[in-house]
Amino acid sequence: MSMNPGSNDDGDDALMSAINTTPLVDVMLVLLIIFLITIPVVTTSIQLSLPKERVEVRETKPGNIIISVDQGGNIYWYEARIDNVEALAVKLKKVASLKPQPEVQVRGDARARFEGVGKVLLACQRAGIVKVAFITEPPPLGG
Repeated sequence: MSMNPGSNDDGDDALMSAINTTPLVDVMLVLLIIFLITIPVVTTSIQLSLPKERVEVRETKPGNIIISVDQGGNIYWYEARIDNVEALAVKLKKVASLKPQPEVQVRGDARARFEGVGKVLLACQRAGIVKVAFITEPPPLGG
């Protein structure tokens, strides 16, 4: 009893002795793509140095509201100092009812605590302001 593997004439019925690696390569490429997508999401850590600004040409409209926060946390409506956040919210509610609603631009001192800017954002949210922007300065040339 012996087995006849076929003839050696290289016809259609000849045995194929090579391994087909196409499915293996396909699976490996899919795994590679999955790892390339998920690794940057997993490797985020708490090392923060985020505020990098881009130079964007913005159209400044005369109706825009400019609110400034100085180093001491004092809040200013243009050049007039606002005593507390409630007074700011009252002024912002009057502005929020205008059609079209103007954009509120926040200028925060780089040495100011985030608390002052956070209070301005909270007042904007409570007043129903839809557009809030931050005004930054571009870095010096070459650095």
